[in-house]
Amino acid sequence: MNNSNRPAARLLPDLAKSLKGIVMLLCGAVMAFPAVAVQKPGPPDTTKKPVVDHYYGVTVTDDYRWLENWKEPAVRQWSDAQNARARSFLDGLAARQPIRKWLLETSSKTSVSYSRVQSAGSLLFAMKSQPPKNQPFLVSLESLDDLSTERIIVDPNQLNPAGTTAIDFGVPSVEARFVAVSLSEGGSEDGTVHVYDRRTGKETGDVVPRVNGGTAGGSVAWAGGESGFYYTRYPHDGERPAGDMAFYQQVYFHKMGTPASADTYAIGKEFPKIAEIQLQTSPDGRYILAAVANGDGGEFAHYLLDLRAGQKNSWTQVTSFSDAVIYATFGKNQDLYLVSRKTAPSGRVLRVPLSKPAPAAAVTVVPESARAIQSVVTAEASLYVIDSDGGPSRIRIFDLKGHLKGEIPVLPISVVNGAFSPKDDVLVFENESYLVPGSWYRSNPDGKVSSTALVQSSPVDFSDAEVVRESAVSKDGTKIPISIIRRKGLRLDGSSPAILTGYGGFNVSQSPAFDPNIRMWLDHGGVYAVANLRGGSEYGGAWHQGGSLLKKQNVFDDFFACAAHLRDSGYTTPNKLAIMGGSNGGLLMGAELVEHPGMFRAVVSYVGIYDMLRNEAMTDNAVFNITEYGSVNNPAEFRALYSYSPYHHVVDGTPYPAALFLTGANDPRVNPANSRKMVARLQAATTSRAPILLRTSATAGHGLDTGLDEKLEEDADVWAFLFDQLGLSNAERSSK
Repeated sequence: MNNSNRPAARLLPDLAKSLKGIVMLLCGAVMAFPAVAVQKPGPPDTTKKPVVDHYYGVTVTDDYRWLENWKEPAVRQWSDAQNARARSFLDGLAARQPIRKWLLETSSKTSVSYSRVQSAGSLLFAMKSQPPKNQPFLVSLESLDDLSTERIIVDPNQLNPAGTTAIDFGVPSVEARFVAVSLSEGGSEDGTVHVYDRRTGKETGDVVPRVNGGTAGGSVAWAGGESGFYYTRYPHDGERPAGDMAFYQQVYFHKMGTPASADTYAIGKEFPKIAEIQLQTSPDGRYILAAVANGDGGEFAHYLLDLRAGQKNSWTQVTSFSDAVIYATFGKNQDLYLVSRKTAPSGRVLRVPLSKPAPAAAVTVVPESARAIQSVVTAEASLYVIDSDGGPSRIRIFDLKGHLKGEIPVLPISVVNGAFSPKDDVLVFENESYLVPGSWYRSNPDGKVSSTALVQSSPVDFSDAEVVRESAVSKDGTKIPISIIRRKGLRLDGSSPAILTGYGGFNVSQSPAFDPNIRMWLDHGGVYAVANLRGGSEYGGAWHQGGSLLKKQNVFDDFFACAAHLRDSGYTTPNKLAIMGGSNGGLLMGAELVEHPGMFRAVVSYVGIYDMLRNEAMTDNAVFNITEYGSVNNPAEFRALYSYSPYHHVVDGTPYPAALFLTGANDPRVNPANSRKMVARLQAATTSRAPILLRTSATAGHGLDTGLDEKLEEDADVWAFLFDQLGLSNAERSSK
C-alpha cells in the first residue's frame, strides 16, 4: 500500500517519429478463440466457525476467522483446493492459450527500458528491464546518449535464476564509487543492503540487514567523502517484542569496512511507531535530510543533519506534521525547497536557507495555482515544478526568484514518472502516456525538448486509438475525471465491452500508464477507462482528504458514478462492464461488488483489503494505514469502517457477478487472509452461477517485485477470465 514512500509516472515530435514505423504485432489479425465447454467445478466446502465480537454496542459475527491462521494445515489445504479450482477453470478457458501466446510474443519484442534514473558524480545510474529477464537490474551509464558506456552493477537474475530475488532500491555514493543495493526475496520486500564497488562490480563485504521492509519501506543516504552511509533500520532480535519488529524504524550510520554490528544510532527514537523514513544527501555531500511520514495518511516531518557541524548527531527539525509539507529537496545553492499544503491545498513551493532551516525563515517561491504541485526539481538557475492536472502531469519552469518562464511540452494526457537535473540548468525526465511507452528526455529552461538514448519501443501500435477525458458526477455533485482509451470512430451504442479501473487513496494519483495488453482489448471492440477518484492526489490535499478516513465512502460513490457514466454515455451496459483494481483499489473492487452487484458482469481484484474490522489485527502494515483509513479503536472511525467493509456487507441470496481474486502468499502489506475470507463469504452467499475464484501465488507478495515469467502467467489468467466473462471467446473486430 504505502506507495508514496516506496517504490513508482507525452506528444513529443522525436518520439512520434520513432514510433511511426513500428509494425503492429498482430498485423491487423484478430485472435479467434474456439468455443469449448469449460468444466466449472463447484467451490470446496468451507466450514463456518463463528466468532462473535462486540464493538461499541454492535455485535459482529465472523464465520471465517479461522482462515486467518496460515500456519494451520487446514487453512493451507483450503487454499490449495481453491487454487486447484481456479486453475481448472482458467486453464479450461479457450482464450487462455492464444492470449498467453500473444503476451509472450509481445514481451519478447518489447525493447529494453530504463527506470529510476539518477545521477551521482559524473555518472548516471538506472534500473534496466530487459525481457525475457525476470527482474530489472542496476546499471551505470556515462551518458544519456551513448548506451555503449553501460555497465552492469548488479543483476539479480544472475544471483538467482529462479527470478524471485529483486532490487528494492540502489543508491550510489556522492562520487559514484560505491552503490548500496537492497535485495529481497519472493516478494517479501525484506531487504538487506549489499555494497558494490562500481568500478569492479564486486561486493565490498559491507552487508547491512533489515534496511527495507513491507511496512515502512527503506532508504539509504551516503555521507560526503564516501566513508559510510545513513540507513533506515528496523529492530533487531531482542530489541523489541516479536509483535513490534515491523515498526519503530530508526536511522543508523554504517562506516565502510566495519561490521553491521558496529553501526551507530543517528535519529529516530522519538519518531512515531509507524514512522516511514526516506533519506537523501545534498549534492555536495554535506547534509542529510530525513523525511518522516506518520504512517500512510500524508503527514510528514523533516529533519536536517549538517555533517560539518562538528556534532555527528546534531539534527535540526525543519518541519513538523502540522506544517503540511509533502515534499522536500535540496537546491543547488545551499537552500532547501519544500512543497507545502498548509493554507494551500494544491501546494506552494517554499525556500528555506540551509544555514537557518526553520519554517519562520521560509519564503514562498511558487504560489498555489489550480494545478496540484507534486514535486520540484532544482537546477542551477531554474526550478522545474511538476504538477498533477487531475491525474496527467504538467511541467512548469521558474527562475530561482519564482518568475514563471514557461512550460515544457509533454505527451497529451501523460505522466512524468521521474525527473532530475544532472548539471547546469538541464532537466531530465521520463514521460509516458496511455498510447506511448515511457522514454527519457531532456529539456533546457527554454522548454526545448530532445530525446535521449533511453527510449522504449513496443511492438504494438496505438495509432488507431485515442484517449478522451470525460467526467462523471458523483453522489454529492463532485465532478470526477475519467480517461477513456478507445479506438477512433467508436460507436456509442452500448455495444462495447468495457473495463473500468481506479484506486482512490493514500494521496496517490491514478496517472497515465502505457499497457500494451490494452491493444488486445481494443482489437475486440473493448473500451478501457481509468477513474481519477477522490482519495488520490490528482487535485491536491483537499482531493485526498475528501476520500480518506470518515469520507472514504466518497471514493466508492465516485467510482460508481464513473461506471454509470460509461453506461449512460453509450459506451457499454452492465452486462458488458468489468472492473479491476489492486491493493487499496482491491478494497474499492470489494466495496463496489457488494454495494452495486448488478452493475458489473465481472470483477478482478488484486491483493485487496476486504475485512476492515480485522485488518489491523491481521497485518502489521495495517497499523500504518490507520492515518488513511482510521481505526476500530476509535468509535467514529469504527462506524465508518463498518459502514463499507466489503466482507461485512456480503448478503446471502444475492446473485453476485463473476469475481477473480488474486493474492501473494508473501504479501507484507495486505494479509492474504483478506482474500481467503472474502472468497469464502461470497461463495457461500451468491445465488448466481458466475464463478468466484481465488488465485494465490506461493512465490509473490504485493506485486512490486513479481518476476516477468510469473507476471505473464498472471496476465494470461486475468485477460482470459475477462474475455470469457464478457463473451469475447469468438469476438471479431468491432471495426467491421
